[in-house]
Amino acid sequence: MRWTEDDYNQIMSRRKAGSATEALPAAGQPSAAAKGKLQALGRLAPGKMNKTEARFASHLDALMTSGDLLCWRFEAIKLMLAKNTTITVDFATLPASGLLTMIDVKGSKAIYTDDARAKMKIAADIFPFVFQVAYPKEKGVGWVIETIHV
Repeated sequence: MRWTEDDYNQIMSRRKAGSATEALPAAGQPSAAAKGKLQALGRLAPGKMNKTEARFASHLDALMTSGDLLCWRFEAIKLMLAKNTTITVDFATLPASGLLTMIDVKGSKAIYTDDARAKMKIAADIFPFVFQVAYPKEKGVGWVIETIHV
């Protein structure tokens, strides 16, 4: 599904207005109740990694050791998408290719919500970086990394 900026603004305005009519989840997306069970109970302090992010940081360290990655920083860059709308991607990375890559890490594909997708697509459209989403493979070994295309 491709989102336009108008789609994103409509969703955000409905959210701010507290609309009683919620959109039905897209095919393959969990219901709101199911999403609540998948998400963490509380947010960690800025700059603190959860377990999945810490595992991904270890993966990035391995890439640095092999020379495929020059450096990475956790929650180092906050991007302004619109007035009062920002996104802080989990990892800003600099691969050996020299193209800044912003990677957001999720616990599973089901947790990657529509509003998070919209923000990533808007950011990919505005900024000259590569935007990616990473989540662990189902067997627990390795990572699935999806590049956000505009």
